[in-house]
Amino acid sequence: MTTPRSDVPRGTSVEYARRAAAYAGLALSSDQESQLSRYAEWLVSEAIPAGGLGPREGDRVWQRHIADSITFAAGWQTPPGEILDIGTGVGLPGIPLAIVFPETAVTLLDRGGRRIRLLHRASRVLGLSNIVIAQGDAFAVADEWGGLAFRGSIPPPEAIGLSNRLLVPGSTAVLGLSRREPEPDRARDLVSLAAALGIEADVRSVPEEVLDGPSWLLMMHT
Repeated sequence: MTTPRSDVPRGTSVEYARRAAAYAGLALSSDQESQLSRYAEWLVSEAIPAGGLGPREGDRVWQRHIADSITFAAGWQTPPGEILDIGTGVGLPGIPLAIVFPETAVTLLDRGGRRIRLLHRASRVLGLSNIVIAQGDAFAVADEWGGLAFRGSIPPPEAIGLSNRLLVPGSTAVLGLSRREPEPDRARDLVSLAAALGIEADVRSVPEEVLDGPSWLLMMHT
C-alpha cells in the first residue's frame, strides 16, 4: 500500500486526499491533485451557495466530502471499467472517483434537476472526459453495471437490493455506512442480507487518521 506523502502538514486540504488515496492503495499525480483542488473550490464557490451542500460544509469539504469519496476506491483492486454513482448529488463520490480512476467511465445519476444543472457546470469547470451525467430514478435503471457507488443516497437495504439487480457477475458495489464510532449496529445484519441474496459483503473501517474521524464502508462483491 502506498505511503502518504509527508511534504504537506497533516490536516491541510490536499493532504486529506493523499491519505485517502493511500488508504485505497493509490498515489495521486500532481494533475489529479490539481483537479481535486479545482473541484473543492467549485464546491465552496458554487455548490454550497446553490444548496448542493450544507452552508457549514465549506470548512470540511476536503475531509468530509472529497477524501471520504476517495476512500470508496478501496473497493476495487484494479480500476473498474465503469461505475454508476447512484444519488450523486453534486458529484460525490463520483467526481473524485473519476479523477482517481481516469480510465473508468463514471455515470453520475440523480433525480434532481437543480443538481443535474450543477453537475453540468462542474463538468465544464473540471473538463473531465470520463463522466456522464444522467437524470433519473435509480429504481428505474434497467442496465447491468460493472461497479456501483452509494454515498448516503438511499437506505442500505435498498442499496443491497439494487446491487443484487444491477451488478454484473464479478463486480463490486461500495456503500457508505457511517462516519461515527463504533461500527454501525446494523452492519452485520446488512452483511447477512447481502449473503441471502448471494452477494459476498464485508464491512471495512477507514482508520481515524485518514479522515480525522471514523468511517465505515460496506463492500459488496458478486
